Amino acid sequence: MIHSFLMIGQSNIAGRGFLKDVAPIYDEHIKMLRNGRWQTMVEPINYDRPNAGIGFSASFAAAWRLKNKSDDIGLIPCADGGTSLDDWAIDGLLFKHAIAQTRLAQQTSTLQGILWHQGENDSTPDCANQYGEKFSLIVKTIRSELNIPNLPIIIGGLGDFLTEGMYGAYFSAYQIVNKALQDFAQANHNCYFVTASGLTSNPDFIHIDAASQRKFGIRYFEAFNRQEHILEPINLENEKLEIINNRPLSNNEKIGLLDLKFSSGALSLESYKTEIAKLKQ
Repeated sequence: MIHSFLMIGQSNIAGRGFLKDVAPIYDEHIKMLRNGRWQTMVEPINYDRPNAGIGFSASFAAAWRLKNKSDDIGLIPCADGGTSLDDWAIDGLLFKHAIAQTRLAQQTSTLQGILWHQGENDSTPDCANQYGEKFSLIVKTIRSELNIPNLPIIIGGLGDFLTEGMYGAYFSAYQIVNKALQDFAQANHNCYFVTASGLTSNPDFIHIDAASQRKFGIRYFEAFNRQEHILEPINLENEKLEIINNRPLSNNEKIGLLDLKFSSGALSLESYKTEIAKLKQ
């Protein structure tokens, strides 16, 4: 049985962390939806743009696996960078696509929740003040369309670094969006808010960097697992990530990683043959 989660929002859930900055997460029991089929997850998971990279869903899934050692988890990537709540309107293509992909995934999995991160594009004063009302309609309609009225929704806050970069003036109302997200989570059943406090960014001061994305995923999982809001950084984030990074790989996983290295040109044919032979001894 695959336990699936819909990924929805804009670039910080799609992931813009630099791939080179963190160790890869590779687990044959973590899947991602591609062309209607479940494939072993590799990053970037949510390839919405050529600069897609590390998001928080991989470490969310890896933390879930620490708790559910005999089960598979599936990620349904539907986020799209640079999008506003208006772009996610319930009569729009992005919303319809997310619903369609989720229904497709439900044919071979059990939907367990939604991972939501969006709001940077609505962090101007005019948009921010309308955020709560628009977001409420989106959540209500998702649950109705999927016929799961109690579907858990994990909602991440925006980073405090947004106003520090060269586009900082655009994000002047990000705290209004954060409050709207938190207020919504606290007022609605099975909705849990996750703080971005202490997370750091890429040099653009817009996108959460890879190391912080890994921590964010741990927080998202804790919110889902505990069924409570995560309003402060978690003390054991680094320790959990160390466990994830040091997890012993199965032979199938080692072979899968070798296949990826060989097919990307990072490993010669002779080295590939040698390493495969060692694993098959």
